[in-house]
Amino acid sequence: MIFIDENVEYYWVELLLQKGYDIYSISEKNQGISDLQIIEIVKNHQGILLTEDKDFGELVFAYGMTDFTVVFLRYDQPQYHQIEQNLLLSIEEYYKKPGHYFITVTQQKIRLRKI
Repeated sequence: MIFIDENVEYYWVELLLQKGYDIYSISEKNQGISDLQIIEIVKNHQGILLTEDKDFGELVFAYGMTDFTVVFLRYDQPQYHQIEQNLLLSIEEYYKKPGHYFITVTQQKIRLRKI
C-alpha cells in the first residue's frame, strides 16, 4: 500500500489511483498525526510513504528511522508532467521489492539510498 502524506498534491493521488495502486490518504484518515505516527503506520502495513516533507529525510538519516520506504518528491510547481515518469518508475521498481529505501524523485533523476 502507498501511504500519501498530507502535504502531497492531489494530482499525485489521482495519478496513482488511475494506475491502479492501493493508496491510503493520511489527510483523509489520520489528519494531523505526527511524522512518527505516520512512520509507525507505514511500517505496520509494510507500505511505502509518498511525501514532499523534507523532515522524513532528517528522521531517516539523522535519527536512524528505518524499516520503511520513503519516496520523496522534489519539484517546482507546476512541473508535474516533468517528474511523473520518474515517480511511476520509482513506485513500479520498489513497490514490492524487498528492502527499504529512501528514494528522491526529481525532474532530472531518481536517487536511491538503501536504509
